Amino acid sequence: MNKKIQVQLSIMMFLEFFIWGSWYVTMGIYLPNSLDASDPEIAMAYSTQSWGAIIAPFIIGLIADRYFNAERILGVLHLIGAILMVQLAYATSFNGFYPYILGYMILYMPTLALVNSVSFNQMDNPAKQFSFVRVFGTAGWIVAGLAISYFFHWDSMEGLAKGYLRNTFLMTAAASGVLGIFSFTLPKTPPSITGKRKIRIADIFGFEALKLLKNRNFLVFFLASVFICIPLAFYYQHAGQFLGEIGVSNPAGKMTIGQISEILFMLLLPFFFKRFGFKNTMIVAMLAWMVRYICFAYGSAGEFSFLLLLGIALHGICYDFFFVSGQIYTDSKAGPKYKSAAQGLITLATYGVGMLMGFWIAGRITDYFILEEVSHNWEMIWMFPAAFALGVSVLFAFLFKNERIAYKS
Repeated sequence: MNKKIQVQLSIMMFLEFFIWGSWYVTMGIYLPNSLDASDPEIAMAYSTQSWGAIIAPFIIGLIADRYFNAERILGVLHLIGAILMVQLAYATSFNGFYPYILGYMILYMPTLALVNSVSFNQMDNPAKQFSFVRVFGTAGWIVAGLAISYFFHWDSMEGLAKGYLRNTFLMTAAASGVLGIFSFTLPKTPPSITGKRKIRIADIFGFEALKLLKNRNFLVFFLASVFICIPLAFYYQHAGQFLGEIGVSNPAGKMTIGQISEILFMLLLPFFFKRFGFKNTMIVAMLAWMVRYICFAYGSAGEFSFLLLLGIALHGICYDFFFVSGQIYTDSKAGPKYKSAAQGLITLATYGVGMLMGFWIAGRITDYFILEEVSHNWEMIWMFPAAFALGVSVLFAFLFKNERIAYKS
């Protein structure tokens, strides 16, 4: 891979996650403040990510892998997405907002696989080269949050009062349009499947990998992956809303601490994985979810305390140590024959089914603890995902038997 292509792929990754980070964190603040949305409605909006993850394999498996170059589909999806984002910015009610966010996420979620496909197709050594490209995606998310909070001040109290937060959707639309046009300049990535091979639903969703569930350890890991998405959904759906509601200034910017820690702990993962093994790494990750929510519960004094800082900074351990370790474990258990199918199955189970359950549960619990002044009893709310993470970690510790996993960093 030459330098020119590396720069192109890095710009692509930066824009891909700048787009997601420009609206995803602050939507939980925008909906109740601008559209008077209820907690279940906020849950519906965030659940569109799960529906997008469930539908995405059809777009990739039925279209991208068979008929058109990946970079062209990437461009078309982002150009349509730019139009939908403009519609979101000018929606005046949740009923007018929801169809557009659902349509947008059905189009956006497949692009996550497409940018990976475009990248891998240009790399002669993806194991070493991909991380240097993918890190620009995390940088894009960080820049989006910092811009919203510290450059534009859209999530400040004044910005919320004047309705400036709707500009996040317009910023996303602009970035999506840029990436849509830029995608047509990317290196060609032709369809991976040629000929008249029969289309099977089992291939699209990775159902061929279901036979791996006959292995006790993999079944325990699979179920843990689904259920840990419930506490994960609380963070994605309500952390921004929580920070804004308790009076923390610039919540979008402060939440970028989580992405910064993600980069740090990604670098530490190889050492931890080799030193302590897969099982202990997973347990530490799940316990970190519990600690995070306890920090949120007792750090809600209206200012950005050390506990809130710690809760956000734990994102690197929570996410990297669990999901990246899980990808490594899945890869080792599946073998060459079912490698892609197994990763597809785990993605469907977590970002699809697991997060869908999590968003619904988080919305219901948050709605239950709403107070008269339209704020929430966050101390009680955060105890639910903390307890859930603890329960999953204990069951995993007892049911998963130690096994050595080969890992090449």
